[in-house]
Amino acid sequence: MRNYKIASIAGDGIGLEVMPAARRILDAVARKHGFVLTYTDLPWSSQYYFDHGRMMPAGAIDTLRGFDAIFLGAVGHPDLPDHITLNGLLLPIRRAFDQYANIRPAVLFEGVDSPLKGKAPGSIDMMVVRENTEGEYAQVGGFVHHAHPGEVAIQTSVFTRMGCERIIRFAFELARKRNGRRLVTSITKSNAQGFSMVLWDRCFATVREQYPEIETESLLVDAAAMNFVRRPESFDVVVASNLFGDILSDISAIVSGSIGLAASANLDPERRYPSMFEPVHGSAPDIAGRGIANPLAMILSGAMMLDHLGEAAAGAAVTHAVRQVLSAGQFLPGDLGGRAGTAEIAEAVASFLS
Repeated sequence: MRNYKIASIAGDGIGLEVMPAARRILDAVARKHGFVLTYTDLPWSSQYYFDHGRMMPAGAIDTLRGFDAIFLGAVGHPDLPDHITLNGLLLPIRRAFDQYANIRPAVLFEGVDSPLKGKAPGSIDMMVVRENTEGEYAQVGGFVHHAHPGEVAIQTSVFTRMGCERIIRFAFELARKRNGRRLVTSITKSNAQGFSMVLWDRCFATVREQYPEIETESLLVDAAAMNFVRRPESFDVVVASNLFGDILSDISAIVSGSIGLAASANLDPERRYPSMFEPVHGSAPDIAGRGIANPLAMILSGAMMLDHLGEAAAGAAVTHAVRQVLSAGQFLPGDLGGRAGTAEIAEAVASFLS
């Protein structure tokens, strides 16, 4: 029987609640499809930082290297600055395993209302492809005259031709596989960022010549933000730098109904290292421990993990079950206008598994 080793990092806040809910669904579908998921629980989190002075142990990357995938809940604590959690756990994992492709689907499911007027189910169906290892999040820079009145902070973005071309090519390959418009939209700001974004534009122009069957457009990031609200149904695959992709994917999640439905994958497309799967939402400390967190983004992230592991039928079954729950409308979380708790929603998803 096929057995996949999964590093399970529940993290903080509602991560501790949505993780077991998602694992229940994944285990159920695994039994139906004839494979096993073997989890190793890793307690790396903000609490780990409070106890040990770091988000994860010194040998964490070597520990993770032996797994088939990493399943991450949520990280963040109100008493710990976000740059500590981000640079102490997420970014080191993404960089160490060259998870350069972050993909975030945004779909308006049947039974879910968009905050935008007149959007029918299925009318919004896009994939935001975000460069995930360099760009604006390269963490190159530093402080001068730290904590003095004349303090200076320097933050440098790093764009490489290899980094730009490979994520843009990934987006085109994804567009080839999708059933949508076969359109790739490049997000830029080369009118103001005359070096990094000009390189990005040149790379996009080079790569698109290799895909003559794919329609393309290029939008300044501010225009893209407006059009994500004004005409989200016109997008198919959107490719963007680390910062632009991060921001735009949150907009795409909201116009699709809720960030509580937003799944994501941090991929090493060459499969040299384990890839990581996580919901886009945060740790939500305001509702943590109350049993009301929406587990659907975590469950959908699990479906993406199954697909990446080669269990496409099982991943599709999980996504179908989520669609059925949303369409039925009986067990919806608070962010979608319902009153169902985390366990109730997981139970409903499990009942629709095939």
